[in-house]
Amino acid sequence: MAISANDVFAEAMTPEMIEASDLRAKELLEEYDTLQKLRKALDLTQEHVGQQMGTKQVSVAQLEKRSDYLLSTLRNYVEALGGELQLVVKFKGRAPVRLAGIGEKIFSEVQRRQNRSRGSAA
Repeated sequence: MAISANDVFAEAMTPEMIEASDLRAKELLEEYDTLQKLRKALDLTQEHVGQQMGTKQVSVAQLEKRSDYLLSTLRNYVEALGGELQLVVKFKGRAPVRLAGIGEKIFSEVQRRQNRSRGSAA
């Protein structure tokens, strides 16, 4: 005979432990584990995100399949969704620290890319 998960939990856990477990499960379900899920939760299309990023829909599809990103790429994607990416470092026993400027476009970098584009068009 099968035993329900609730029966197993009731035997192995206190009501407080079950409540804490349920709360954590709810928190995890509210997190988005992929960029695609985040985009869909905002009811945006890959086409729209691509337009905002200045790229094609197929590039957005490829980006959403990755598991490793440059911070600048992730920042551009999040901004295309209408959000702001913040990088926060947490250490045990210390206040969280926000890292500013990491993954942001630097003016000289943008200018260099524009100059390369002009040179290749000539």
